[in-house]
Amino acid sequence: METVLVREYRSDLLECVHSGHIAIVGEHGNVKGYAGDPEFVSFTRSAAKPLQAIPGIRGGIVEHYGFTPAEVALMTASHRGESYHVAALESISSKIGIDEQQMICATSYPLDYTSRENAIRGTGKRKFYHNCAGKHMGILSYSKLKGLPLEEYSQPEQTVQREIIDTIAYMAGVAPDSIGLGTDGCGLPVFAMPLTALATAYLKLANPDLIADEATRKAVTTITAAMNAHPEMVSGSGRLDSILLEDENIIAKGGFKGVYCFGLRRERLGIAFKILDGSEEEWGLIVQGILNQIGYSQKNTLEKLRNTFSGVIYNDGGTRVGHADTEFQLHFMK
Repeated sequence: METVLVREYRSDLLECVHSGHIAIVGEHGNVKGYAGDPEFVSFTRSAAKPLQAIPGIRGGIVEHYGFTPAEVALMTASHRGESYHVAALESISSKIGIDEQQMICATSYPLDYTSRENAIRGTGKRKFYHNCAGKHMGILSYSKLKGLPLEEYSQPEQTVQREIIDTIAYMAGVAPDSIGLGTDGCGLPVFAMPLTALATAYLKLANPDLIADEATRKAVTTITAAMNAHPEMVSGSGRLDSILLEDENIIAKGGFKGVYCFGLRRERLGIAFKILDGSEEEWGLIVQGILNQIGYSQKNTLEKLRNTFSGVIYNDGGTRVGHADTEFQLHFMK
């Protein structure tokens, strides 16, 4: 039931077709729009990071360790290893008294090109360069606050990890035992659920008044305020997450292998989509297509997206060699 989302052309000849699924849910958890199969089950990958941060924030790590909003935002991040990302990670490490070597994620080079070149010529690989390091430090800080063995923080049966699963289920409106489990690239548990459930979680991230539990509602408000205040922490310079989060009406986060989610405050919508071939290059075009089809009114955001993700394909020398076009048509429910 997948549908074509984007077609790519080189010299006006079709070169690539990217198919997938889109789910849009309203404030009552009902499907408001879709393309393909809105119930398609996808791993959340890094789109779960704002949800994974909830238990620690709810449990008091901000007050206990004195984390800043920028540091909270970094706990939701797939960061690019830019200098300000690393400085924030080092600050978190100092505050909680946990060394980067205690994280189970692999050593890495930064994803940001300039930072990567500097690291190759200087420090070499570090665990703090791993794009999931903020999430790991957040979970470690909560594990330490609760007095749990830090060497077990990545295990699905560990107390904090169980709280994370229960919280994600609560936000997504599903039973905890219905969530599929796997192991993410960074070594922590990763979750599988229908796109409608993931969209529901993002609906609540954007609209915490829909969350009945007061402590969870306050934690979500803290997390999303930090993400909007420090969008560069969540991703990096010129990235889709950062551009969308500059719009105070949007909460957004992407994940590896083509999954992307965002919530809209004024429109009270949650949106999740999955590109089946795992590509990320088309995210910006698909987000534009969705926002245009729902009649999104924030022209400045739409202009930033058009300027950054124009659909024009250039070769390495900067010559225009092709173009990419969105092909999907959303189906709206009455």
